[in-house]
Amino acid sequence: MERLFDQDLLTANRLRAHRRQEAGSDFLLEVAARELAERLAIVERRFEHAVELHGVTGAAARLALATGKIDRLDRVETHAEYRGAGEALTVAPFEDVPLEPQSVNLVLSPLALHLTNDTPGMLVRIRRALKPDGLFLAAIPGAGTLGELRDVLLTTEVELYGGASPRVIPFADIRDVGGLLQRAGFALPVIDEESYTVRYDNLFALMRDLKAMGMSNPLIGRSRKPLGRAFFLKAAERYAERYSDPDGRIRATFSVIYVSGWAPHESQQKPLKPGSAKMRLADALDPTKGQPPTGKGDG
Repeated sequence: MERLFDQDLLTANRLRAHRRQEAGSDFLLEVAARELAERLAIVERRFEHAVELHGVTGAAARLALATGKIDRLDRVETHAEYRGAGEALTVAPFEDVPLEPQSVNLVLSPLALHLTNDTPGMLVRIRRALKPDGLFLAAIPGAGTLGELRDVLLTTEVELYGGASPRVIPFADIRDVGGLLQRAGFALPVIDEESYTVRYDNLFALMRDLKAMGMSNPLIGRSRKPLGRAFFLKAAERYAERYSDPDGRIRATFSVIYVSGWAPHESQQKPLKPGSAKMRLADALDPTKGQPPTGKGDG
């Protein structure tokens, strides 16, 4: 298996960002956490034991608990420093799923799976950790994320140096994520995508924010050659030319793929045949519903 990410560097970047905790730098985690909690809130059931995998701030765990759907929730992180007051936390490597087979009812993965070298294997291990009829909810940055930054860094490096190395990590396409869920054995998968546009004063403000999120480049194939000030000034100029609003501020896109899938159970309704009517999200998140909708509570 080809390894894309330096896991030691990735772990260090995230921990460094957590220690600094710059105000507002966790906005994307907060957005994803709220969305996951809203999806959990429409599930017509309770979960005895839930686990959050590498949520950094614990926002997904806190908001999930606030739905009243969970009896017990543990967190898994790479370092004990992530533990909040009164929280149950297991320390494990970033690509580990330290859960016994069929041991939990709910797994939450907020903005972490895109950084794993063996994402298919991670999904298989998560599915195995779920009890039959257990639920997996995840937020995964998608292919549109930081497209503007990728463009300007690539074209600037080609112009100045005659070639380019990867400066922005690759992000998954929504269709690929759907295929991975099915391959991992999840039942009733539901996948959709939301795009968020964030505005910054300039390229340097965006890059400071990315560093504060722990999103500095962790690619094994990254260039070790330092880039000079002239490079970043040129890249900032190109970014402003291509992706700025009339007030001069630049735009950065973050696309997030939201997924849900169930560990198989005989009580679940059968998936619809290709080409037939699509299942409603609310029904897909409640596998006990096998009856046609009555119209009550539809939204």
